[in-house]
Amino acid sequence: MHQTAFQPEGIPRDLTPAPRMRLGEALVGKGLITREQLEDALVHQTQKGHKKLLGEILVELSFVTEEQVMEMLAESYGLPFVTETAKIADPKIVELLPRDFLEEHHVLPLFLVRGMFTVAVAEPANLFLVEEIERLTGHEVQIVAATKAEISSSLQAYLPAANVFVVDDIYEDIDDADFSVIEKQVADLADLQEVAGRSPVVKLVNYLIYSAVQESASDIHIEPGNHRLRVRYRVDGKLYEKLSPPYQMHAAITSRIKIMSNLDISERRLPQDGDIHAMMEGRQIDLRVSTIPGKYGEKVVIRIIDHRSSIVSLDKLGFSPQMLEAWKQVVAQPNGVVLVTGPTGSGKSTTLYSMLALANSDELNISTVEDPIEATIAGINQSQVNERAGYTFSAALRALLRQDPDILMVGEIRDAETAYTVTQAALTGHLAFSTLHTNDAPSAVTRLVNLGIEPYLVAATLRGVLGQRLVRKICPHCKKAYEPDAVIRETVENYCGPVETLYQGEGCARCRGTGFAGRIGIFELMVPDEVLLAAIARGATLQELREILTKNGFVTLQADGMEKVRGGLTTVGEVFYVTSG
Repeated sequence: MHQTAFQPEGIPRDLTPAPRMRLGEALVGKGLITREQLEDALVHQTQKGHKKLLGEILVELSFVTEEQVMEMLAESYGLPFVTETAKIADPKIVELLPRDFLEEHHVLPLFLVRGMFTVAVAEPANLFLVEEIERLTGHEVQIVAATKAEISSSLQAYLPAANVFVVDDIYEDIDDADFSVIEKQVADLADLQEVAGRSPVVKLVNYLIYSAVQESASDIHIEPGNHRLRVRYRVDGKLYEKLSPPYQMHAAITSRIKIMSNLDISERRLPQDGDIHAMMEGRQIDLRVSTIPGKYGEKVVIRIIDHRSSIVSLDKLGFSPQMLEAWKQVVAQPNGVVLVTGPTGSGKSTTLYSMLALANSDELNISTVEDPIEATIAGINQSQVNERAGYTFSAALRALLRQDPDILMVGEIRDAETAYTVTQAALTGHLAFSTLHTNDAPSAVTRLVNLGIEPYLVAATLRGVLGQRLVRKICPHCKKAYEPDAVIRETVENYCGPVETLYQGEGCARCRGTGFAGRIGIFELMVPDEVLLAAIARGATLQELREILTKNGFVTLQADGMEKVRGGLTTVGEVFYVTSG
């Protein structure tokens, strides 16, 4: 006889299947089905050659629910019937039985107390199943009843996929003694390397990388504090805390990441940079690792470069139809300089890759100089900057000009030499794409002049400048219409006319309560006409350039953002946040 926390008098071991009519009669007696429905189900069972149980047929015919059948069976066997098993199951013991066994036999381990192993089963009369569980675990078993659907749902909650690590299980294996090396000077590097290679640390680092990619994070921040370690992900431009591992794991985690990126695990006083190349679900993921010493230990930041998300069609970046057509015409120019501007993290690289994919042709020699190469495009010659070896943007660009290029892409114009070489390339018949860190499109002109390019050369070579930002999109799962205050409505309507409905995200589990999911671009496109080119050539001020553009109906970043607010894609707050300053 097994004792159970659910039923003090115990659960009978000699469970025997009840007669076929017993379940049906019990359901009729409870008023859950009619006598006619029972007879109908029995006819179906006979026609199916007794391959299905009566309860299954009743559910199949929609006469009762699976819960009602299981509850009745549990009552007939004197067993507790449980629901919401995910809330009561102990995650630490779910994996006491093999995953395949759990799924095949519809078994969910619930808890292990004083050697008594309690499991939920969907077949309470199967004594052979109980004996097999006891054999596999070595524990005495007591059972409770639950539906197959309930058990499957809970298994998915605790074991979402074979290659996803359960963090609780990682922590359970950790002994503080394993990390004693971090409290003293590193006298033997082999000790730290051995600790960094132990399974809990390996599993945790792998989990951090895997889950960050799954959540479309751009960066992982591993930050030690005063007896606290936190891990944050940057998703849609915002940081949020993912988890807080035991503080004692910090040095081992850092060393593991350094080993993976070929960094010096003994050097903790100076910043280091490295790379990790990984395969995930058949695709390449590149990781840029940066460490920096701090008061409580080294902080590690991992930049995630997912090649799958680096190349996006221009049509999907968020351009309005009119601006998209104008931008495509700029990209199709035979020569000149085409620039994309915006701060770090505004999506400039994604736009550049989209431009290259659009221009790519077997008839053209397209070459790039990048730092880093964030995506590989077939048919394009890509080159990686190596500052330590003296292979800078300007040096690489000079070399590429001897490679008979048609189109050049320079990842960023950082200095006067690069700006001069790009301008000379445009003057000699090449089309050059690049980026600048400026607040808006018109500012690109003054930046080039400040870098030493003569205004008349800027006017002679500049074909177009795209200013851009990324705004978070309203989560589609919790998107709701709302009535804003008068100031917000007036602000939107001043940019784009009457607006019938405005939307916002209420916050849900899928968007982590933020109300946002994913990002979209907002843009301003400056294509110089004769009037603007003349002003650039004579050295007009930035304010004069903006006044000329305004008279010509120039669509600013804020105006484009407000159009996306009117379209229900983002919010006024998002637009002002990314365009301020």
